[in-house]
Amino acid sequence: MGRQKAYCEEEVIEKAMAVFWKNGYEATSVRMLEKEMGINQFSIYASFGNKQGVFLESVKYYKKKLACITDKLKASQNGIVGIKEYFYDFQGFSGDNDLNKGCMIAKAMGETCDKKDSVIADELMKFSNSLKELFKVNLAQEVGRSEADVERQANFLMICLQGLSQASRVYSQEQLEDFIETTFSNL
Repeated sequence: MGRQKAYCEEEVIEKAMAVFWKNGYEATSVRMLEKEMGINQFSIYASFGNKQGVFLESVKYYKKKLACITDKLKASQNGIVGIKEYFYDFQGFSGDNDLNKGCMIAKAMGETCDKKDSVIADELMKFSNSLKELFKVNLAQEVGRSEADVERQANFLMICLQGLSQASRVYSQEQLEDFIETTFSNL
């Protein structure tokens, strides 16, 4: 009979998520995870397999936390206004922490896009593509937009969101709001 875990898996994943969010995937070591999660390396490997497994669980947890704003966008019937609200909600979400860390997924995508870890790259692209689909659904609510326009504008918004994520680490709230307002004045 195996030993019972002396920790709550969701709590240690939340701690791991914070480490990845702060440092990124590449710069996070198993030792760092061990220290922040409060469990030993054996427990990490027994529960999650390896660092990649911890990261993938952290991505699931991140998506769960982000659901408060993605669900709002899914339910939106306001077209571009709904997407703009998502940008503001996202800015609040990504700034609602001690370090203004931006987006954990965007940070990881920037690090791993040229790496050989196809499992992580696939998971990050699934997240990105699901968000892009939500943008497309909302853009299509606008009268007179062709499929080609919707696709182009969804791509534009994905890149803008990536930029907002990175900028939120450096710029003031006023500058970030100016960025959002300018982005949507161009649609």
